[in-house]
This record gives sequence, structure tokens and C-alpha cells, in this order.
Amino acid sequence: MEIQLWREILAPYQLAVDELVVKFNHVKQQYQNAKMYSPIEMVSGRVKRVTSILEKAQRKGVSMENLTEKIEDIAGIRLICQFVEDIETVVKIIRKRDDLEIKQEKDYITKSKPSGYRSYHIIAYYTVQTVSGAKRIEVEIQIRTLAMNFWSTIEHSLQYKYKEHMPDELRMRLLRAADAVDALDNEMASVRDEIMDAQNSNKRKATIISDILNNIENLYYVANEREVTKIQNEFFKIYREDDMQMLVRFNKQLDIIAEMYRAQSVLGSIV
Repeated sequence: MEIQLWREILAPYQLAVDELVVKFNHVKQQYQNAKMYSPIEMVSGRVKRVTSILEKAQRKGVSMENLTEKIEDIAGIRLICQFVEDIETVVKIIRKRDDLEIKQEKDYITKSKPSGYRSYHIIAYYTVQTVSGAKRIEVEIQIRTLAMNFWSTIEHSLQYKYKEHMPDELRMRLLRAADAVDALDNEMASVRDEIMDAQNSNKRKATIISDILNNIENLYYVANEREVTKIQNEFFKIYREDDMQMLVRFNKQLDIIAEMYRAQSVLGSIV
């Protein structure tokens, strides 16, 4: 098959990947904008390489004419979660989407593959708009934890190197590593609330500090420099104390001071 023809075949798949990566990142952003925990930690996508498509077609006995009908993962989206519990939440989000029609779900988490591979796969139909009109294609969405993804990336590299001839000893070591990943995910699940509390606290602290710094920067335009320097030094002192309650109180007081100077500035411009 000519290279130009491959480009024409794969172009809609690349379009689907590009659009879905943007859409799922937007889902993540919506949670963050609402100050909520996002079940999606990372989003990535890829279109299968031509060599990989041909290898899979040969392995499964698929003819060149039936490639796009028989190979479901030409377009791939990967959604990474922090915790195993998040995977179910993400699956529910996907099921509710109007732009995706689910064809099949494959649960390799409840029952992992013999190799130790764990992930949740959804095969869905997605429609893209091309210059030739609408095209409905299949997309594979993989949902897994950070730990599962780490194991899968290593396993995929080894499978690519050894093809069907991976040494038994190495295969067993991968299985033991998969068990360790499972244990890690279970351990993280057991302390999920504590981890989330710590993450939320850090995010809140970062937001407060950002607000304070913005207010101090803006005060330099409307207030006496000596007074702003005094406020800045007081902030640095509180910051070194690492006391969240003091930081919150300081932020509220600074908001009042900043609002007062803004009001004075407006009145001054009117006069």
C-alpha cells in the first residue's frame, strides 16, 4: 500500500485522537475549576503505527481490505487515574457521553490477563467531520492507574523486543511485578482519603499564596511603597511559620486592604 494512501486512511483516526484528548482534558479541567477532585489524572492518545497495524493484521489473519473493520485500536486514548476506584467513575463518565457509542467493554482489572496486564478497555464509535463528510470510526479507550500504566509500559517494551519468545524467567518476574502493582494500588486505596486530604490542602495553600502575591503586586500601583513592603515582609514571616490558619486570616485582611485602595483609586480618578 502506498504511503499516501496510508495517510488518507489514518487521517480521520488522528483527528479523532486529537479531539478526544482535548475533550477529556476539558473534563479534567471542569473538575478542577469546580474545586473538585478529578478522577482523570492524565490524558494521552496515539494512532497506531503502520508497522504495528500490519503486524497485528498478520497475527490475527486480517486482510488488508478489512483492516479498519477488524482492528479496533488504530486510534487509542489512555486515561490515567490515581486510584483504582477512580476507574469506575471514569467509565461512568464515558457511558454518559453523547459523542461516544460504546461497542464493547473489556475488564482486565477484575480479571487480569495471564501476563499480569491490568486495565479497563472500552471500544467505542466516534464520528469525525472530514472534507469528505462524516466518518464513524472505532476508538479504544484504556483506563488504568499510574501503577498499572508503569507496569504496562515496561511489559509492552519487552513484548516488542522478544515478540512471542520472551524468556520464561523474565515472564515470571513480570508476573511478580504485576502482583506488586496490584498490592500497591490496594495499599493506596486504603489511604485514599488521607492522600486526597493532603493534596487538597496543598492546592488550597497554593491558591491562597497566589492570591496574596497578586494582591501585593497590585498594591505597588496604588499604595505607598513603604507600606506595601511592610505587608510583603509580614507575608514572608507568616509563610515561614507554615501556619494555614494564619495564612487564611492574612489573605482575608489583605483582600480588605486591597479593596480599600482600589476604591480610593477609582474615587481619585473620578475627582
